[in-house]
Amino acid sequence: MNENEYLDLVDATLLDIETRIENFDEDIDLEAGSGMLTVTLLNGSKVIINRQRPTQEIWVAARSGGYHCGWRDGQWVCNTTQETLAALLTRVISEQEGGVIHFR
Repeated sequence: MNENEYLDLVDATLLDIETRIENFDEDIDLEAGSGMLTVTLLNGSKVIINRQRPTQEIWVAARSGGYHCGWRDGQWVCNTTQETLAALLTRVISEQEGGVIHFR
């Protein structure tokens, strides 16, 4: 995929994540800008989701580690765990917060 296709896809993905979190009934803080989304959970911990233009990936930083997701077969997939980005975010937020936000 070329850079413009990547940027359109990643921006749409980040916007979708932001919308899903905003619609969740918990008071979770979000900061968005410059291809990065910082999610501050109720317990004060953070999950950071950002685009990585050089590698055309989405990176997720959580307490449990750093995850790199590439675009494969029409979805973002973690290179190490093989989880979709949706499953990965559901898991890491659940582990950090104790609650569940579904991104599927």
